[in-house]
Amino acid sequence: MTIQNRDEFLNQIAKSLGRPVRTKVERPVWKYCPQHEVLKNASQDELVEVLKQQCENIHTTFVQTTTADLPNVLHQVVNDYGGESVITWKDDRFEKFGVKKWMENLPENGIHFYEWNPDTPEENIRQAEKANIGITISEMTLAESATAMLTSHPNRGRTMNFLPQKVIVLIPKSSIVPRMTQAAQKIRKQIEKGQQVPSCILFMSGPSNSADIESVLIVGVHGPVKATYIVIEDQ
Repeated sequence: MTIQNRDEFLNQIAKSLGRPVRTKVERPVWKYCPQHEVLKNASQDELVEVLKQQCENIHTTFVQTTTADLPNVLHQVVNDYGGESVITWKDDRFEKFGVKKWMENLPENGIHFYEWNPDTPEENIRQAEKANIGITISEMTLAESATAMLTSHPNRGRTMNFLPQKVIVLIPKSSIVPRMTQAAQKIRKQIEKGQQVPSCILFMSGPSNSADIESVLIVGVHGPVKATYIVIEDQ
């Protein structure tokens, strides 16, 4: 789409305001930046504790484990969620975490397993709609609000974050940062370097929660009704 008469339009506004058209916005230098001070000196273990506490506040199950025991933990969580069917991203990190084989063996335990396939978009959505459990990986995790940052990719469909009834998010311990400030900084650096930013960046804080004007909490209106965060000792 072509923008027409933009310069004339902006010049007319500038003339009415009695000032020239600005072609560049200078980044302000703030005297105080309190957003950078929150949990600034917290260790990774301290951030894990903050995340764990916040998970209680947002009705999210928190589990901490090692890579070696991750398959057993996942097996337990999937069983607790009723099994039935599991959908996952197509992601090499599952192999790194040692759970790829466990996923492929799910049908032997009577659980339907589907891996996202960028070549079959309609089937992906159909499988996500009927899936009982979705398993994803957090790119960055905000301890202060217990928020997982999930990014879209041809192998990581965005509907995976909304359609399954329950969600399990794998969280590498090294991905945990204090708050939204660090996530915004990371995205800004990507843009400055000319790197492609995902078309969808979802910040998910536990299961779907909505409250009406009388503060009556409703779970599952626009997303999973249950969520489990599994923090993996990856350092």
